[in-house]
Amino acid sequence: MINQRQPLRSYDRSAGVSASEPTSLFVLKSLLYPVMPVLTLGLCMLAWRENLDGPYFLMAVLAFFGAADVLDALPMSPPRARSMAIASLLDIIFRWSLVIAFIWALLEIAGIANQLRWEVLVSWALATPLVIWVGRLYAPHLFVRASNSGAPRKVVIAGANRLGAKLARNLQESPWLNMEVLGFFDDRDSGRLPEECANRVLGKLTWMRDYIARNSIDVVYITLPMTRHPRITELLQSLKDSTASVYFVPDLTMCDLVQPRFDLVNGIPVVAVCESPFYGGRGIAKRLSDIAISATAIALLSPVMLAIAAAVRLTSPGPVIFRQKRYGLDGKEIVVYKFRSMTVTEDGNKSYTQVTRNDARVTPVGSFIRATSLDELPQLFNVLEGTMSIVGPRPHAVAVNEQYRRLIPGYMLRHKVKPGITGWAQVNGFRGGDDIGSMRSRIEHDLEYLQHWSLTLDLMIILKTAMVVWNDRHAY
Repeated sequence: MINQRQPLRSYDRSAGVSASEPTSLFVLKSLLYPVMPVLTLGLCMLAWRENLDGPYFLMAVLAFFGAADVLDALPMSPPRARSMAIASLLDIIFRWSLVIAFIWALLEIAGIANQLRWEVLVSWALATPLVIWVGRLYAPHLFVRASNSGAPRKVVIAGANRLGAKLARNLQESPWLNMEVLGFFDDRDSGRLPEECANRVLGKLTWMRDYIARNSIDVVYITLPMTRHPRITELLQSLKDSTASVYFVPDLTMCDLVQPRFDLVNGIPVVAVCESPFYGGRGIAKRLSDIAISATAIALLSPVMLAIAAAVRLTSPGPVIFRQKRYGLDGKEIVVYKFRSMTVTEDGNKSYTQVTRNDARVTPVGSFIRATSLDELPQLFNVLEGTMSIVGPRPHAVAVNEQYRRLIPGYMLRHKVKPGITGWAQVNGFRGGDDIGSMRSRIEHDLEYLQHWSLTLDLMIILKTAMVVWNDRHAY
């Protein structure tokens, strides 16, 4: 079982766009995924001696725009572990399947699908995700080398504070940006500065203009509060006398941001402090993956579910399916299905007694299906009907929710998404336990999941669940 808490940063597939990123690099990584299916189609047509006529040309155009929308831009950090590389391949296969289904549907509607050779289509559909995956693994290295071929851009930071230190670290850990942080400017004494900044202070804020002019500085980051304080306005005025690019870095560390993003409301910039990760196309992709996985699992596991239902029915009195009210998306009540594993069926609406080890209420069959999580299988139907997801924060009984929402700040933020059959907390060893410490850890992991969601992360959690569930000693 995985007990050690693991950072989620490496699972985040979002490529992101840096304000300091070279335009050429942004264009290259944005075009890589869309161009690969077109080139692969050309190679498949060449192999099968097909000409680039109308239907194939249309398919190439659709593949380009479909891949650009579904696959996004190339992340610049390659997968750091073999399991992550496999998860990225599964993620690419799933997303590419959506593109193929979209293209085929349009060709069928247009009535030109029968003009295409199935050999070309099959070879193209199978080869493309592998080609994209290879590009995902090796293109970042090539881009880093290309970015570092020229002289690095010189950077200084106004504000020797924790935010400035973090920004400097991030720039140094992003070699594709090809930026060199020369140091900081700050008016405070070195004793009041973070240790990693104290030895890199270049001078006072009033010295910045002359330093920038003498050293041909390319980029200035300001990590000071964005206020009308005379010190800030004077700094901005002085920087207007240079050709350096100037960026304000807002300090949002006071907020535990969930899916942070910037947006415009009729021209007014706003920052998302708490937002669901499943808006727009991401929500559609999440729902389609839930339907595909739950429907497949129900079809494959139906004999197992029938056998469990018979065992529950024959070994103890009561219903086969246990229905319990829990909180779902946006805190609305839902009914969650489970195989009955106990002699009682508490609704959990007003009170709920947590199951303990060697609990007399658990039946012999119930003990087995709880230990192996087979009692959760009926929740696949919850997923299919849309009240739950395959991966997400585990739903708690209503009474448990009402208890802990008053004790743990941010508890209800986990309801910005649908609850899941498994989740990030569960694969990290926080499956059971209703003490305040265990619950806090569970909520922290749930919020990390919301902050870093991606289909790749969902696939990683599903794979880890299969490994964890059979060795979980906390299940009883």
